[in-house]
Amino acid sequence: MSTKILIIGACGQIGTELTQKLRKLYGTENVIASDIRKLNIEVVNSGPFEVVNALDFNQIEHLVEVHQIDEVYLMAALLSATAEKNPAFAWDLNMNSLFHVLNLAKAGKIKKIFWPSSIAVFGPTTPKENTPQYTIMEPSTVYGISKQAGERWCEYYHNIFGVDVRSIRYPGLISWSSPPGGGTTDYAVDIFHKALSDKKYECFLSSETKMPMMYMDDAIAATIQIMQAPADQIKIHSSYNLAAMSFTPTEIAAEIKKHIPEFTITYEPDFRQKIADSWPASIDDAEARKDWGWKHEFDLETMTTDMLEHLKYNI
Repeated sequence: MSTKILIIGACGQIGTELTQKLRKLYGTENVIASDIRKLNIEVVNSGPFEVVNALDFNQIEHLVEVHQIDEVYLMAALLSATAEKNPAFAWDLNMNSLFHVLNLAKAGKIKKIFWPSSIAVFGPTTPKENTPQYTIMEPSTVYGISKQAGERWCEYYHNIFGVDVRSIRYPGLISWSSPPGGGTTDYAVDIFHKALSDKKYECFLSSETKMPMMYMDDAIAATIQIMQAPADQIKIHSSYNLAAMSFTPTEIAAEIKKHIPEFTITYEPDFRQKIADSWPASIDDAEARKDWGWKHEFDLETMTTDMLEHLKYNI
């Protein structure tokens, strides 16, 4: 029997690449992509696609039953900077979509769930360097509050109802194939586009703002790896810390200049600076490395080379 997978939020920054990778692994017909609207993009046109509202329990339940779904990847969410502009809707979407999927698993209709958390669960009182797996968590954004609450509910549903839910705390994610999705770390995507098109970039964060980052290839690999790991290797049912690299806008600009010598960067911090200041500068992900063998492949140098190489042909 083939594993049947439903991805909710398949048209988002992570969902687009995750869907393509899962289709290669499990077969196109076994991976159902879904989102709130049908866009004319590859993930929609290259395999089964359903329009679904992540806030509508009946719609999700119907898809799960019709397609005999085993695993759900719940990627629908309002990200940090966007969520600050619409807090009530962000809370509604980020929390109730999770409840819908957890309750379907509790009822025995889904075998396994992936739900992404984020470094946004940490806050200004969290240790900033090598932030440990277990530490002070006092998030100061709507996105972070919803993700912290979601972690607690995931653990609760596992402990009380035996739900197999798996999660990782994504750092900032950098990808050449999809546009920025409204996050505070998105400068690290936009900077590559502007370097190629304009040879200059105005950064919305200050020059020395250091944040944990990860190339999308590594994030997708980690997501699939944790879902494929035997259940007894998953020791943490809230969410695992995950790390690859940490850098500042100054450092990424210097790396880009090695490829585009005329590139210049200026700084005009906006409301996202306060969000970035509340987050860690680097993450300790020893638990993920120990429990299910996580290791990253890309560092700042190799990521920059790969990003510019791909974007050259896509801008």
